[in-house]
Amino acid sequence: MLRLARAPNIAIATLWVDLLRQAGFDASLQRYFLGAAAGELPPDQCLPEVWIADRSQEAGARELLDQLLATPQRRWACACGEIVEGGFESCWNCGRPMPP
Repeated sequence: MLRLARAPNIAIATLWVDLLRQAGFDASLQRYFLGAAAGELPPDQCLPEVWIADRSQEAGARELLDQLLATPQRRWACACGEIVEGGFESCWNCGRPMPP
């Protein structure tokens, strides 16, 4: 097994593992519950980790995670006047879809 990455929180780690699994990698999440020990242990040692079982898949798995992290975030102005940031495709205020 090989540690691929440390995630800032459980939610992001879970998303990364799911993405890798959907792409055919044998990925797992480690240190899921260790966040409860933060304070007793150094916080950087309590972060969730993404691991892959097959070392020969390291390059492909890292490339996939790098592509995910390099995805640009959008910012657009809705017709109602709200500025919508991030990956949202509809306005949080009025529900209108993002213009093409």
